[in-house]
Amino acid sequence: MNIYEILKPEHVVINVHAPSKVMLIHFLAEKASQAVGIDEDEIFRAINNRENLGSTGIGQGIAIPHTPIAGLQAPFALVVRLKQPIDFESIDDVPVDIVCLLLTPMQGSATHLNVLALLARKLRSSETLSAIREGSEPEEVYLSLLDESV
Repeated sequence: MNIYEILKPEHVVINVHAPSKVMLIHFLAEKASQAVGIDEDEIFRAINNRENLGSTGIGQGIAIPHTPIAGLQAPFALVVRLKQPIDFESIDDVPVDIVCLLLTPMQGSATHLNVLALLARKLRSSETLSAIREGSEPEEVYLSLLDESV
């Protein structure tokens, strides 16, 4: 699986103002709901419940909230760059400024893990992180995520 199969250019949003983790989760749920046609409250609850199990802040200012969603037919990703970093209870205690939401169908835990690993590998690249943080347009950020050389 490739990133372009789960992430579309219109699902990259930059300079988002979210003063708290809960407000960010609301924003993610709203955007995901609009894209996949599943109830925003259901998506919010699923993401929030997953975060209550343990933060998905993986370090270096990155969070990858992820959860299966009932009724979803295919994996969905949304990439958000925050205007100001926020506390996300990350493993390294560094505030988060890059968030990649991953929603997957309820069935197929192998798919969930494969897509999560794909995103984590991509976001470990210092070149990719720099491109995401420095991109002035969502399209630039999107293309940096597709770059296979990274």
